[in-house]
Amino acid sequence: MLYRDLIRFSFGVLRAYRMRAVLSATGIAIGIAAVVLLTSIGEGIHQFVLSQFTQFGTNLISVSPGNVKTAGVSVGVFASNRPLTIDDAVAIRRLPQIEFTDPVVSGNAEVAFSGRRRRVTVYGVSGYFARALRMEVMMGSFLPPDDPNAPRTLAVLGARTRAEIFGDQNPLGQRIEVGGWHYTVIGVMAPKGQIFGVDFDDCVYIPVASAMGLFNREGLMEIHVTYNPGAPVEDVTSSIRQLLRSRHDREDFTITPQKEALKTLDSVLSVLTFAVAALGGVSLVVGTIGILTIMIIAVGERTSEVGLLKALGATSHQVIVLFIAEAAMIAFLGGLAGIALALGIGHLLGAFVAALPVKTSWLYVALGEAIAVSSGLLAGVLPARIAARLDPVQALRTE
Repeated sequence: MLYRDLIRFSFGVLRAYRMRAVLSATGIAIGIAAVVLLTSIGEGIHQFVLSQFTQFGTNLISVSPGNVKTAGVSVGVFASNRPLTIDDAVAIRRLPQIEFTDPVVSGNAEVAFSGRRRRVTVYGVSGYFARALRMEVMMGSFLPPDDPNAPRTLAVLGARTRAEIFGDQNPLGQRIEVGGWHYTVIGVMAPKGQIFGVDFDDCVYIPVASAMGLFNREGLMEIHVTYNPGAPVEDVTSSIRQLLRSRHDREDFTITPQKEALKTLDSVLSVLTFAVAALGGVSLVVGTIGILTIMIIAVGERTSEVGLLKALGATSHQVIVLFIAEAAMIAFLGGLAGIALALGIGHLLGAFVAALPVKTSWLYVALGEAIAVSSGLLAGVLPARIAARLDPVQALRTE
């Protein structure tokens, strides 16, 4: 039998039994739609999370107090005999391949100006903060790279804090009160929005030494380190580790390269995306069982047809091919319908639920369609073998 005759015959059967074909294809369509849609949402979340991390650059290293290897978690300065200090950050900046270091302390305080008050997050940082984390200044300038141990009473506002405290008024040069201390506003940051729940717009930036005094802290919460992107991260982290060991007499700190964190995060998110695809695959299994069931019923309904084919000289192999091709074609068409359904729903989600990232991976689309056809082939094997075993004489008697 020629391939075109096989395809023509299979389409003829599908047209003759439209309702049965539609019901069979619907099960596969739902399964493929579930796989494609869930993986699209998973891939969208995957890329969204990674983009949130990488917007600060990939040549970033975080140094925090406490050693996770000995304490289990980084528990802050209380787990360290010698807390991280501003001088530690200055010393790290002198190492080869280091571009910037930014000592960080943060807390909540009330900001006041001309009778307006607002409680915001206060970040104590150095003059290198904006360059280290790729933050842009919208108005004025960021904190100058002064001696961090001799801070001036200068402040930079987040975009939302500026809007709430000053409205349309120019804040540059104005004196504000932060936690009872007075600062002169020299800049306003460009809107950044929230990143993993941290609002970089509703905040104020002041020199790190001032923040340590404001919050009565002896040590830093973190040191951001940026290095030459072409430098091996292993060499950079090793030099930082050796320096801090010599300064602290022990390894009471944790060094986390962002590339390492991104690699781990990417692996976790990939596993979650695969797990979501597997959950969607349950619907596909149900659709496969539906094809199997309906094809077995079809054998009983078409017994006389099979008998006639065999009486006219069709071999058992040809009968098997006919039934398997029919099942594969149902699965193929159902898979296409499921992909179209998933793409449509994904487009609607993107239009009406902007907070839910949807990114269709064509690899998963192709795999989904391949699995659908494979499922149809497998579902058609048993009914095809049943049909091939029919005796033509006995089959024709059922007419």
